[in-house]
Amino acid sequence: MAIDQSITSRKINAKSASAYRAAFTAMADVVRTDRRAKIGLGIVAFAVFMAIFGQYITPYPTDVPETAIRLQGPSWAHPFGTDVIGRDQLSRIMAGVRISMVVAAGAVIMALVAGLLLGAVSGFAGGVVDSVIMRIMDAIIAFPGRLLAIALVVVWGASIQALWFAIAFSAVPQYARLIRGSVLSQKEREYVEAARSVGESPGSMLFRYVLPNSMTPVLVRVPLNFGQAIIAEAGLSFLGLGLVPPTISWGQMLSASQDFIETSPHLMIFPGLALSIVILGFVLLGDALRERLDPRSLSRRRR
Repeated sequence: MAIDQSITSRKINAKSASAYRAAFTAMADVVRTDRRAKIGLGIVAFAVFMAIFGQYITPYPTDVPETAIRLQGPSWAHPFGTDVIGRDQLSRIMAGVRISMVVAAGAVIMALVAGLLLGAVSGFAGGVVDSVIMRIMDAIIAFPGRLLAIALVVVWGASIQALWFAIAFSAVPQYARLIRGSVLSQKEREYVEAARSVGESPGSMLFRYVLPNSMTPVLVRVPLNFGQAIIAEAGLSFLGLGLVPPTISWGQMLSASQDFIETSPHLMIFPGLALSIVILGFVLLGDALRERLDPRSLSRRRR
């Protein structure tokens, strides 16, 4: 009997490991075969590179004013022009991607972890626990996400940690609902019954066996949520609720350009283009993954 239980346990563990491998193999196949995914991943990889090294390879110092060349348009010396106190726009855009990526990464990770835990427990436990968690998620969804983020930042003040929490808070229900649906479909499978028969605890069954086979829809959602988080950070900074100078943010640059739209449109055009291109990269990658891996998209394509 003990030998049979050991063999069954090894088979279940192998299935869990293969589920992770299958999910990442499927994502890699999408990137290899889908042009949108290749373009999106290229943009995202470049943005990550600039977030890490951009502030060290800028052609000019980012915070040294030169009033003699203030509000100059694009030129060979300054391809993106200069701002109201003569700082090089290209250098500031290169350095500003770091804040967008750091805030977005922290917010997505925070939302992902909280949503996974809440959704997994809700779907696996069922009953009263499921009802209570889902009603809390419904209450969060009922508030406009951007307005909720503004309120949280106003209460806690502008800091990276406050932006993480403010942006992640409204995204938690998205992950919770996704993982709950996957867990509900997985917990009745034969391998869960087999794990129960060999004496696995509910927590072990959930986190060792059910979750690995429920992750694909969540992984598909992550790139799209990155784009939303970058938009949210830029919006908060544009309203003056993000990080304050000397920290460089694309949202700050767009906000500072409002008074010069007619006389110096380059102040708004280039930060706006940089923001749009990075968001486009995440959207292209997320759409390609969703179309190929999301079960609902697959069923629509078959119909």
